[in-house]
Amino acid sequence: MDLRAIVMGLVFALVWSSAYATARLIVADAAPILSLAIRFSVSGALALGLGAALGQSLRLDRAQLRATLVFGLCQNAIYLGLNFVAMQWIEASLAAIIASTMPLIVAGLGWAVLGQRLPRLGVLGLALGFAGVTLIMASRLGAGADPLGVALCLVAALALATATLTLRGAASGGNVLVVVGYQMWVGAAVLWAVALTVEPWRLSVTPQWLLAMSYQIVMPGIFATVLWFALVRRIGAVKAATFHFLNPFLGVAIAALLLHEAVRLTDMIGVAVVMAGILAVQLSRQAV
Repeated sequence: MDLRAIVMGLVFALVWSSAYATARLIVADAAPILSLAIRFSVSGALALGLGAALGQSLRLDRAQLRATLVFGLCQNAIYLGLNFVAMQWIEASLAAIIASTMPLIVAGLGWAVLGQRLPRLGVLGLALGFAGVTLIMASRLGAGADPLGVALCLVAALALATATLTLRGAASGGNVLVVVGYQMWVGAAVLWAVALTVEPWRLSVTPQWLLAMSYQIVMPGIFATVLWFALVRRIGAVKAATFHFLNPFLGVAIAALLLHEAVRLTDMIGVAVVMAGILAVQLSRQAV
């Protein structure tokens, strides 16, 4: 892992972790599913337009099509949709911590369900990671965190982990921006259907909403996704996923700085334990 890969990984982790706090700003002024549908409609068009301008093929092979449909549904519609809904009721820092368990869930499902080998260090990491999250959730629930919001975030993390575990090579054809754009449009189609038929209409186009939405479209939406694919191509998926261990700390820190969310002692202890668990799991998977 060279210096360039380290910088790419750190920037990815920072931008990815910032999505939760900015999402909290978005849902304060508009309905969550509607906001996310708008975000994916715009960012998908930008990604496809940029991909076409760079000469990337707009056609997908069978593996890419399958990955695009599954990731568009599981990541963009279910994972982010449930997180946006949950952040009407829970703090962004808690949502970020729960979402950071995705690498742990992937490793745990691969080990328990698919029989994938996981060294003792990885098993210890799983135990540490889930213990840290349990500590934080118990503390937050005891302090009045909404149980439904917590449950939605857990289901969201499970949906993304399942998609990650079952599909690989989504951008193997080199047309990364096109694949990303189609994935966003798949998510947008599902979200628009929900927003227009089920969700109560709520939209206040305030300066805060516009700024947070613009940031989400460009940075977590396109930049971080493309950066992730580039990092995976450079050092491989397992090594790249090691940077996820920073997400709990960065998610809590950004929420505290941007939203002035309180950081409790149990949060600091739990985040440290979760980070150690994620790092242990990823290091053990590199050794397999």
